[in-house]
Amino acid sequence: MAGHSLFFCLILTLVSLLHGIHGVEFEVRNTVPTSPGGTRFNNELGVDYTKQTMQESTNFIWNLFQQNTEADRKNLAQVILIVEEREGIAATSNNEIYFGAGYINGIQGDIKTDFNGVLYHEMTHVWQWFGSGYGTNPGLFEGIADFVRLKAGYAPAHWRKPGEGDSWNQGYEVTAHFLDYCESLRSGFVAELNKKSRTSYSDDYFVQLLGKTVDQLWSDYKAKYSGGA
Repeated sequence: MAGHSLFFCLILTLVSLLHGIHGVEFEVRNTVPTSPGGTRFNNELGVDYTKQTMQESTNFIWNLFQQNTEADRKNLAQVILIVEEREGIAATSNNEIYFGAGYINGIQGDIKTDFNGVLYHEMTHVWQWFGSGYGTNPGLFEGIADFVRLKAGYAPAHWRKPGEGDSWNQGYEVTAHFLDYCESLRSGFVAELNKKSRTSYSDDYFVQLLGKTVDQLWSDYKAKYSGGA
Protein backbone atom coordinates (compact mmCIF):
# COMPACT_ATOMS: atom_id res chain seq x y z
CA MET A 1 0.00 0.00 0.00
CA ALA A 2 2.88 2.36 0.81
CA GLY A 3 4.23 1.86 -2.71
CA HIS A 4 0.86 2.74 -4.22
CA SER A 5 0.62 5.87 -2.07
CA LEU A 6 4.09 7.01 -3.10
CA PHE A 7 3.25 6.45 -6.79
CA PHE A 8 0.02 8.43 -6.40
CA CYS A 9 1.87 11.30 -4.74
CA LEU A 10 4.44 11.32 -7.54
CA ILE A 11 1.63 11.52 -10.12
CA LEU A 12 0.02 14.43 -8.29
CA THR A 13 3.38 16.19 -8.11
CA LEU A 14 3.96 15.68 -11.84
CA VAL A 15 0.49 17.02 -12.68
CA SER A 16 1.11 20.03 -10.45
CA LEU A 17 4.48 20.69 -12.09
CA LEU A 18 3.00 20.42 -15.57
CA HIS A 19 0.26 22.84 -14.64
CA GLY A 20 2.85 25.25 -13.32
CA ILE A 21 4.96 24.96 -16.46
CA HIS A 22 2.05 25.38 -18.83
CA GLY A 23 0.42 28.06 -16.71
CA VAL A 24 -2.86 28.08 -18.63
CA GLU A 25 -6.19 28.28 -16.83
CA PHE A 26 -9.26 26.81 -18.53
CA GLU A 27 -12.65 28.30 -17.73
CA VAL A 28 -16.11 27.18 -18.86
CA ARG A 29 -19.25 29.30 -18.67
CA ASN A 30 -22.72 28.07 -19.52
CA THR A 31 -24.70 31.28 -19.94
CA VAL A 32 -27.95 29.50 -20.89
CA PRO A 33 -28.23 26.63 -18.37
CA THR A 34 -32.03 26.33 -18.63
CA SER A 35 -32.19 26.25 -22.44
CA PRO A 36 -32.43 22.83 -24.14
CA GLY A 37 -28.83 23.04 -25.32
CA GLY A 38 -27.56 24.45 -22.03
CA THR A 39 -29.33 21.72 -20.09
CA ARG A 40 -27.92 19.03 -22.36
CA PHE A 41 -24.46 20.52 -21.96
CA ASN A 42 -24.74 20.29 -18.17
CA ASN A 43 -26.20 16.77 -18.17
CA GLU A 44 -24.09 15.08 -20.87
CA LEU A 45 -20.85 17.08 -21.00
CA GLY A 46 -20.39 19.30 -17.98
CA VAL A 47 -17.79 21.81 -16.88
CA ASP A 48 -15.21 19.34 -15.56
CA TYR A 49 -15.24 17.17 -18.67
CA THR A 50 -14.99 20.21 -20.93
CA LYS A 51 -12.05 21.66 -19.00
CA GLN A 52 -10.28 18.31 -19.19
CA THR A 53 -10.84 18.17 -22.95
CA MET A 54 -9.58 21.73 -23.34
CA GLN A 55 -6.38 20.72 -21.55
CA GLU A 56 -6.01 17.51 -23.56
CA SER A 57 -6.58 19.30 -26.86
CA THR A 58 -4.08 22.01 -25.93
CA ASN A 59 -1.42 19.40 -25.19
CA PHE A 60 -2.25 17.60 -28.45
CA ILE A 61 -1.97 20.82 -30.49
CA TRP A 62 1.30 21.86 -28.85
CA ASN A 63 2.74 18.42 -29.59
CA LEU A 64 1.48 18.34 -33.19
CA PHE A 65 2.79 21.86 -33.82
CA GLN A 66 6.08 20.94 -32.12
CA GLN A 67 5.65 23.85 -29.73
CA ASN A 68 7.83 22.38 -27.03
CA THR A 69 8.73 25.57 -25.16
CA GLU A 70 6.82 28.62 -23.98
CA ALA A 71 8.71 30.71 -26.53
CA ASP A 72 7.16 28.61 -29.32
CA ARG A 73 3.59 29.26 -28.21
CA LYS A 74 1.21 32.14 -27.75
CA ASN A 75 1.48 33.74 -24.33
CA LEU A 76 -2.00 33.06 -22.97
CA ALA A 77 -2.83 32.77 -19.29
CA GLN A 78 -6.43 31.70 -19.80
CA VAL A 79 -8.73 30.11 -22.38
CA ILE A 80 -12.47 30.54 -21.89
CA LEU A 81 -15.27 28.46 -23.40
CA ILE A 82 -18.75 30.00 -23.39
CA VAL A 83 -22.01 28.21 -24.16
CA GLU A 84 -24.57 30.72 -25.42
CA GLU A 85 -27.45 31.22 -27.82
CA ARG A 86 -25.87 32.01 -31.17
CA GLU A 87 -26.13 31.22 -34.87
CA GLY A 88 -23.95 28.42 -36.14
CA ILE A 89 -21.89 25.80 -34.36
CA ALA A 90 -18.97 27.61 -32.74
CA ALA A 91 -16.55 30.50 -33.16
CA THR A 92 -13.28 31.65 -31.64
CA SER A 93 -12.03 35.14 -30.89
CA ASN A 94 -8.54 35.42 -29.39
CA ASN A 95 -8.67 33.21 -26.27
CA GLU A 96 -12.45 32.85 -26.12
CA ILE A 97 -14.44 30.02 -27.71
CA TYR A 98 -18.21 30.36 -28.20
CA PHE A 99 -20.41 27.28 -28.60
CA GLY A 100 -23.98 27.53 -29.83
CA ALA A 101 -26.45 25.93 -27.44
CA GLY A 102 -28.63 25.04 -30.43
CA TYR A 103 -25.76 23.08 -31.95
CA ILE A 104 -25.24 21.14 -28.72
CA ASN A 105 -28.92 20.35 -28.44
CA GLY A 106 -29.03 19.09 -32.03
CA ILE A 107 -26.05 16.72 -31.89
CA GLN A 108 -26.98 13.27 -33.18
CA GLY A 109 -25.15 10.15 -32.06
CA ASP A 110 -22.33 10.32 -29.53
CA ILE A 111 -22.34 13.85 -28.14
CA LYS A 112 -18.79 13.74 -26.80
CA THR A 113 -17.23 12.65 -30.09
CA ASP A 114 -18.99 15.41 -32.05
CA PHE A 115 -18.35 18.06 -29.39
CA ASN A 116 -14.70 17.08 -29.02
CA GLY A 117 -14.12 17.35 -32.77
CA VAL A 118 -15.46 20.90 -32.84
CA LEU A 119 -13.53 21.77 -29.68
CA TYR A 120 -10.21 20.54 -31.12
CA HIS A 121 -10.89 22.68 -34.22
CA GLU A 122 -11.64 25.79 -32.18
CA MET A 123 -8.76 25.22 -29.76
CA THR A 124 -6.47 25.13 -32.78
CA HIS A 125 -7.62 28.64 -33.63
CA VAL A 126 -6.64 29.70 -30.12
CA TRP A 127 -3.08 28.38 -30.47
CA GLN A 128 -2.19 28.54 -34.18
CA TRP A 129 -0.26 31.42 -35.73
CA PHE A 130 -2.16 33.59 -38.23
CA GLY A 131 0.76 35.40 -39.82
CA SER A 132 -0.40 38.74 -41.20
CA GLY A 133 -3.95 37.98 -40.07
CA TYR A 134 -6.70 35.43 -40.49
CA GLY A 135 -7.94 37.21 -43.61
CA THR A 136 -4.69 36.62 -45.52
CA ASN A 137 -5.76 33.04 -46.24
CA PRO A 138 -8.78 31.91 -44.20
CA GLY A 139 -9.14 28.68 -46.17
CA LEU A 140 -5.68 27.55 -45.11
CA PHE A 141 -6.15 28.47 -41.47
CA GLU A 142 -9.51 26.68 -41.30
CA GLY A 143 -7.89 23.73 -43.04
CA ILE A 144 -5.13 23.59 -40.43
CA ALA A 145 -7.78 23.51 -37.70
CA ASP A 146 -9.56 20.62 -39.41
CA PHE A 147 -6.19 18.92 -39.97
CA VAL A 148 -5.75 18.88 -36.19
CA ARG A 149 -9.27 17.46 -35.83
CA LEU A 150 -8.39 14.80 -38.41
CA LYS A 151 -5.15 13.79 -36.69
CA ALA A 152 -6.93 13.66 -33.32
CA GLY A 153 -9.32 11.06 -34.73
CA TYR A 154 -12.44 13.23 -34.75
CA ALA A 155 -13.16 13.47 -38.50
CA PRO A 156 -16.94 13.04 -38.89
CA ALA A 157 -18.49 10.69 -41.45
CA HIS A 158 -20.05 13.55 -43.44
CA TRP A 159 -16.69 15.08 -44.38
CA ARG A 160 -15.70 15.07 -48.03
CA LYS A 161 -13.19 12.35 -48.83
CA PRO A 162 -9.47 12.75 -49.62
CA GLY A 163 -9.02 13.95 -53.20
CA GLU A 164 -12.33 15.79 -53.30
CA GLY A 165 -12.66 19.56 -53.54
CA ASP A 166 -12.01 22.35 -56.03
CA SER A 167 -8.92 24.11 -54.66
CA TRP A 168 -6.20 23.60 -52.06
CA ASN A 169 -7.40 26.58 -50.01
CA GLN A 170 -11.09 25.74 -50.14
CA GLY A 171 -10.85 25.32 -46.39
CA TYR A 172 -12.03 22.93 -43.71
CA GLU A 173 -11.82 19.20 -44.55
CA VAL A 174 -10.83 19.77 -48.20
CA THR A 175 -7.70 21.65 -47.16
CA ALA A 176 -7.19 19.33 -44.17
CA HIS A 177 -6.91 16.28 -46.41
CA PHE A 178 -4.55 18.17 -48.73
CA LEU A 179 -2.37 19.14 -45.76
CA ASP A 180 -2.37 15.51 -44.65
CA TYR A 181 -1.01 14.63 -48.11
CA CYS A 182 1.69 17.29 -47.72
CA GLU A 183 2.46 15.86 -44.28
CA SER A 184 3.01 12.46 -45.91
CA LEU A 185 5.69 14.07 -48.11
CA ARG A 186 7.47 15.64 -45.15
CA SER A 187 6.78 14.65 -41.57
CA GLY A 188 6.17 17.76 -39.47
CA PHE A 189 5.22 19.86 -42.51
CA VAL A 190 2.16 21.45 -40.87
CA ALA A 191 4.14 22.27 -37.73
CA GLU A 192 6.80 23.98 -39.84
CA LEU A 193 4.16 25.81 -41.90
CA ASN A 194 2.52 27.05 -38.71
CA LYS A 195 5.89 28.15 -37.31
CA LYS A 196 6.69 30.09 -40.49
CA SER A 197 3.29 31.80 -40.25
CA ARG A 198 4.06 33.36 -36.89
CA THR A 199 4.63 36.85 -38.30
CA SER A 200 3.55 36.57 -41.94
CA TYR A 201 2.19 34.13 -44.50
CA SER A 202 3.24 33.37 -48.08
CA ASP A 203 2.33 30.58 -50.50
CA ASP A 204 6.08 30.37 -51.10
CA TYR A 205 6.38 28.49 -47.79
CA PHE A 206 5.19 25.39 -49.67
CA VAL A 207 8.11 25.76 -52.07
CA GLN A 208 10.54 26.28 -49.21
CA LEU A 209 9.35 23.19 -47.36
CA LEU A 210 8.40 20.80 -50.17
CA GLY A 211 10.22 22.08 -53.25
CA LYS A 212 7.05 22.64 -55.30
CA THR A 213 4.49 25.40 -55.60
CA VAL A 214 1.23 24.82 -53.78
CA ASP A 215 -0.59 24.60 -57.13
CA GLN A 216 1.82 21.87 -58.29
CA LEU A 217 1.27 20.01 -55.03
CA TRP A 218 -2.50 20.31 -55.44
CA SER A 219 -2.26 18.86 -58.96
CA ASP A 220 -0.16 15.95 -57.66
CA TYR A 221 -2.66 15.40 -54.85
CA LYS A 222 -5.64 15.35 -57.22
CA ALA A 223 -3.81 12.97 -59.57
CA LYS A 224 -3.11 10.57 -56.72
CA TYR A 225 -6.82 10.20 -55.94
CA SER A 226 -7.97 10.11 -59.56
CA GLY A 227 -5.78 7.15 -60.44
CA GLY A 228 -2.88 9.22 -61.74
CA ALA A 229 0.75 9.27 -60.63
